[in-house]
Amino acid sequence: MSEAKTHQLGVFLGVFTPTVLTILGVIMFLRLGWVVGNAGLMGTLLIVVIANGITFITALSMSTVATNMKVGVGGAYYMISRSLGLEVGGAIGIPLYLSQVLSLTLYSYGLAESVRIVWPNAPVQVLAAIIVVAVTVVASNSIEATLKLQLPVMFLIGGAILSLFLGADWGGSRVPMFGPYGSEDATGFWSVFAVFFPAVTGVLAGVSLSGDLKDPGRSIPQGVIAAVGVGFVFYIFVPLAMAGSLPAGDLVDPLVWTNIAWLPWLVMPGLWGAILSSAFGSILGAPRTLQALAEDKLAPAMFSQTDEKTGEPVLGLRVSGGIALAAVLLGDLNAVASWVTVFFLTTYGALNMVACLETVTADPSFRPRIRVAWWVSLLGAAGCFLAMMNIDPLACVVAIVVEIGIFYTLSKRSLRATWGDVRSGLLMSGARWILMNLREMRFDPRNWRPNVLVFTPDDNHLIHMVKMAEYFGQHRGLVTVVQLMKGDVEDHPDSGETLTRMNGLLAEHGLGSAFCEVTAVTNVLSGIVTVAQANGMAGLQSNTVMLCLKEDNSARLAHLLMLTRKLSGLEKCTIIYRPSGKRFAPISGRKKAVLWWKGKQHNGDLMLLLAYLLGQTRDWRGMQIVLKSVADSDEEVQERRRELAKLVAEIRMEVDTEVLRFDPNSRLTPGPPGSVGRDFSTG
Repeated sequence: MSEAKTHQLGVFLGVFTPTVLTILGVIMFLRLGWVVGNAGLMGTLLIVVIANGITFITALSMSTVATNMKVGVGGAYYMISRSLGLEVGGAIGIPLYLSQVLSLTLYSYGLAESVRIVWPNAPVQVLAAIIVVAVTVVASNSIEATLKLQLPVMFLIGGAILSLFLGADWGGSRVPMFGPYGSEDATGFWSVFAVFFPAVTGVLAGVSLSGDLKDPGRSIPQGVIAAVGVGFVFYIFVPLAMAGSLPAGDLVDPLVWTNIAWLPWLVMPGLWGAILSSAFGSILGAPRTLQALAEDKLAPAMFSQTDEKTGEPVLGLRVSGGIALAAVLLGDLNAVASWVTVFFLTTYGALNMVACLETVTADPSFRPRIRVAWWVSLLGAAGCFLAMMNIDPLACVVAIVVEIGIFYTLSKRSLRATWGDVRSGLLMSGARWILMNLREMRFDPRNWRPNVLVFTPDDNHLIHMVKMAEYFGQHRGLVTVVQLMKGDVEDHPDSGETLTRMNGLLAEHGLGSAFCEVTAVTNVLSGIVTVAQANGMAGLQSNTVMLCLKEDNSARLAHLLMLTRKLSGLEKCTIIYRPSGKRFAPISGRKKAVLWWKGKQHNGDLMLLLAYLLGQTRDWRGMQIVLKSVADSDEEVQERRRELAKLVAEIRMEVDTEVLRFDPNSRLTPGPPGSVGRDFSTG
C-alpha cells in the first residue's frame, strides 16, 4: 500500500469534519430541548460546561500524546498501546472496536426511526438494515470520497442551526434557571447530565483515521481542539435560543426544533445528515481499529490487509458492516447505547492517563509540542470515570471487569512489543521514590529478611544455591547471583553470553526472580569482598552472602572462614553451602535440619531463623529442627541447656535441643541422613 493512498488527509477533511459532525449529532436535534426543559437554562449551561470540560481536557491529552509520537493506524488504540503496552491497549482497543461497530447499528436505527416522523408506517428494522448496507458500501470505495460526501451534510446541519437561530426569540428566558426536572426519567441534575453527555463524546471520530492523515501530529491536535471548540459554542447558543422561545413543558418534545425554526423544513435534512455522518464516522473508524489490532497480533492477521488500489481495509470494513447488520436483528438497541458510551469513556480515560503518566515520568523521549499539566489530565480521567458512573453504574462496573479480563488474558500470552512505553519510566520513577524512602527509614531487626548475595563457582551449582537462597528469602527477599571470572574485563569478551545463559538457566527452573551478574576480578577472594561492599543501594543491600565449598579442602575452608570474618566486618551474614556428596544418603522420611552451635557468640538466633524460613517452604514444610551444642564439662552442659532453652523460648519456634559433652577420644561426624545445614559454627 503506497504512502500516497494511506496518508492523504489533512486537518479539515480528515479530523475536523468527522469530529464536529459527530459532536453536532442526534442528541442536539432530539434531546437538547428535553435537557433544557428539565434542567433549566443555567442547569443546562452548567451541564454543557462540565461535559465539554471533560472532552476538552481529553482533546488536550490526545494532543499531548499525538505530538510526542508518529501516530499510526488505529487512532486511540495505537496511542494507548504504544504508551501503556499491548495488554492495556488490547483491553481498551477490543471493546472500542465493538463499540464503534455497534455505534453504526445505533445510528442506523436512529435514522430509521426518525424517518417515521414523515412516514409513520416505515419498517424500522428493514430501514436500519438498508442503511447499514448502504453506509458500508459507500465507505468501501474510498475514505476521501466518503468524507467529501459529508461536506454537504455539514451544510445541511448548518442550515438547520441557522434556521433555529433565525426563528428563536432572544428576548429572554421562558424556562426556570434550574429545574424543574418534570419528566418521568429526569430525577435530578446528574440524570439529565447522563442523557446529554454522549453528545460530546465524538472526539474519536477524526482520531480513528490517524493512519490516513498526512501529518497526524499536526492534524489531530488542530482538528480535535477546533471541533470541540466549535461544538461548545453551538451547545451554548442552541439552549439560549430554545429557552427564550418556548416554556419548559413544550421543550421536552423531540421535534421542538420544528416549532422554533424559521424554516421548519430545514430541520429534518439536518437531523438525517447528522445521524448519517455519525454512522459514516463509525464505519470508517472501526475497520482501522481492527486493522491495528491485527497488525499487533491481537486479531486475525487477515484483517491487517488493505486494498492495493484504494488502501482501504476492505475485509475489516465488510466484517464490521456484517457485525453491525447482525446487530440489527437484535431489535431496539436503546439498552446497548449506554454500554457503548461507557466503553468510549474508558478509552478517553485511558488517553488522559497516558498523558498524565507520560508527564509524571518525564522520560527524555517525552518531548510533545503541546504540554498539559499532569493534574489536568488526571482530572480529565477522573471526570470520565464519574461520567461513566452517572450514565450507567452497572455498565461502568461491567466494562471495567471486561477490560480487566481482556488484560489478564493478553498478559498470559507474553506479548512482545518492539517499542518502549511509559511503563518502564513509571516503574523507574516508582523504584526511585521507594529507594529514597527506604534510605530514610530506620532499620529494625523485626523487619530483617535475608537479601542473599550468591557467589556461584559454576553453572553446576547455580540452581541448587539459588533455590536455597530463595528458600531462605521465602521468595520475598532479593537474591543476586554473581559469577566471578578471574582476569581483566578484556579477557572475557563472552561475559554477556554467560549472563544470558545464567538468566536462561534460572528461568527454566522457575527461578527467574533472581538477579544475575558476571564480574571480572583479579583475585577471587578480594573480589568477593569488593562485590559484597558494592552490591545494592538505599536499604536494598545484600545482608547475607552465600559461598560454596565444593569439596573437602582444608585450605579452601580456611580461606572461606577468613572471608567470613571480613564479611562480618561489613555486617554481612555468611552461609557456606556444601553440596551433598556420596557421604550423605538421599532424604527420606521426615526432613531434619541439624544446627551445631558453639555458643560463644550471639548467632544462634540467625541459624534458627534460617532453619525456620527453610521450614516454611513447600519442599521443607514440617521439617524437624534440632539445635545441638558441645560443652567441655558437666557444669557447662547444664549452663548450655539453660541458654538453649532461653533462646528457643525467645524466638517462639518448635526446636529440639541437645547438648553433648566433648569427648577427646571421639570424632564428631555430620548429622544423620536427611539433615541439612550441618554447621560447626565459629561464633
